[in-house]
Amino acid sequence: MGSRLEQNNAYIAGFLDGDGSLMLQVKSRADTARGVRFMATICLYQDSRHSEPLVWMQEVLGCGYLSKRKDTMTELRINGFTQVKQVLIALRPYIRFKVKQTDALITACAMLEKTTLRDMPESTLRTLVDLLFVIKQENYKSANALTKDIVLQRLGLTP
Repeated sequence: MGSRLEQNNAYIAGFLDGDGSLMLQVKSRADTARGVRFMATICLYQDSRHSEPLVWMQEVLGCGYLSKRKDTMTELRINGFTQVKQVLIALRPYIRFKVKQTDALITACAMLEKTTLRDMPESTLRTLVDLLFVIKQENYKSANALTKDIVLQRLGLTP
């Protein structure tokens, strides 16, 4: 049944499909030219009493950090455009339910790796905003009322 690496990636992809999140966020940041930055994240969740699989996944993937939340959950978070893209490319053949988010985040990370926000053309920024909302719309709804117009304003683009 395939190599150990394929088996591990299939297991982690299944876990991500069920107990994970893919996020592309726009964070306020005063020390940047546009006053914001994009952040790409893969997050895997598990009850802290059973966090050993997250430790194993961190070892297999060779990246990420573990944190225990106050609500008895532990998270494995992977940040950074290059790391997120590389992990998702490895897991992509085994993803079944989060295909749209995975493809959108891989595309966004590839774009964000290449240049700084300051040097990015308006058309690329607008594409990134579209990808952000593809991911957001496929995820469970949160109380966050962030709209496309708000994100475009934060990036200095007129809606």
